[in-house]
Amino acid sequence: MTAVPGPVLVTGLPRSGTSWAGRMLTAGGSLVYVNEPLNPQHPPGRCPGVLAAEVTHRFQYICDDNDDLWLPAFRDTVALRYRWPAELRANRRPYDLARLLRYGTAFAHGRLTGRRALLDDPFAVLSAGWFARRLGCRVIALVREPVSFVASWQRLGWDADLRDLLDQPLLVRDHPEVAALGPALDRALDPVARIAALWRATRAVLARTPGILVVPYESLAADPLAGFRRLYAHAGLPWTPAAERRIRRACTGPARAGGAFRWSGLSRTAYRRMDSRQALADPARGLTPDDAARVRSLTGAPGPATPT
Repeated sequence: MTAVPGPVLVTGLPRSGTSWAGRMLTAGGSLVYVNEPLNPQHPPGRCPGVLAAEVTHRFQYICDDNDDLWLPAFRDTVALRYRWPAELRANRRPYDLARLLRYGTAFAHGRLTGRRALLDDPFAVLSAGWFARRLGCRVIALVREPVSFVASWQRLGWDADLRDLLDQPLLVRDHPEVAALGPALDRALDPVARIAALWRATRAVLARTPGILVVPYESLAADPLAGFRRLYAHAGLPWTPAAERRIRRACTGPARAGGAFRWSGLSRTAYRRMDSRQALADPARGLTPDDAARVRSLTGAPGPATPT
């Protein structure tokens, strides 16, 4: 008997393409999109209707030793059981009420039509193995080339607060790469070094995590149709003409401010319609040559290709 596919988790550090990949996986109409339940910032996180558990850290670490709270909460989420009263008690602004209606109805419709949950959550990246093992998730973890990743964070003015990782004893216990981040907390170090340290530690954790599919962002962006066809197969999703048509239009056409699609759920993610191959041009934009070389040194990444 063929096993029924479980929910899908798309993860990876922020700015690694998780929102884009999640949106493309929902193009086939078999999934209900759930946006960043582990994000500690509201919105999109801190929505008890979606996840009935309190998130205390960015990159919250969930493992067998602390899942007495997380497991029942996420079982409800992936089963598309929405908690209307809890959401009403916690969030009453107009945006919150609109989100409640969209998520509540999307969850109910998804249950009635036999759809599966898709969690798009970069903050689950260090717990990806738990999602695969305990919830039966088909996990897709996107990784971006480190120079491009650091440059993207720098352009947005982001920094890496590594205390979010080091303040989680179970994470430090289970992953020596995280324990080694202590020296990078020194504020004398610049953001480039801290962001590179976060990339290096996360990449090492993913490399040792069984039961997940690690996908280079660059390879997906270079050939999105072939790449997403493989991801559909991994997630147990049917690759239909409608899905192919929508992905082709979203990933290989000109950029548009709006877009032709309406997706389920409210989201404040950074995905926008564009030719994904354009994202590969000038990956170090915003970094000096010295900073780009330093990122490669800090992360062990190869240098740029030499033209022949």
